Amino acid sequence: MKILYTAEATAIGGREGRVRSSDGALDHDLAIPKELGGPGGVATNPEQLFAAGYAACFENAVRLAARRNRTPAGQASVTARVGIGPNDSGGFELAVELHVRLPDLDRELAEKIAAAAHQVCPYSNAVRGNVDVQVIVDPAPEVI
Repeated sequence: MKILYTAEATAIGGREGRVRSSDGALDHDLAIPKELGGPGGVATNPEQLFAAGYAACFENAVRLAARRNRTPAGQASVTARVGIGPNDSGGFELAVELHVRLPDLDRELAEKIAAAAHQVCPYSNAVRGNVDVQVIVDPAPEVI
């Protein structure tokens, strides 16, 4: 693989510390969510950061898949839900739901575009076979 871009971030203090990208564009305090026994609050956590990255990357992959299909993506959006829980080995693992909205497309075409996006998205390719990822095409809102 020819690497086109490398992102770099450093974490200090683990889940209760801070994370900062090498260029300073990302600079956030971290806190353990209440659901995992931490204080929660306004600080972010690794699962939120992963969800944000995956959602942005997958939405871009949706647009690429739509272009390749010669279909306008319109008001496309992707919401990523990243869950964390214990596994059978004493560690933890992730599960992901990607909720794709393509309100300008019929359901069959939207599902085709979402499936194609799942094949080209670097996040999907990175976790395939290791993280349970469900791609869900949410219905377009009804026109009243």
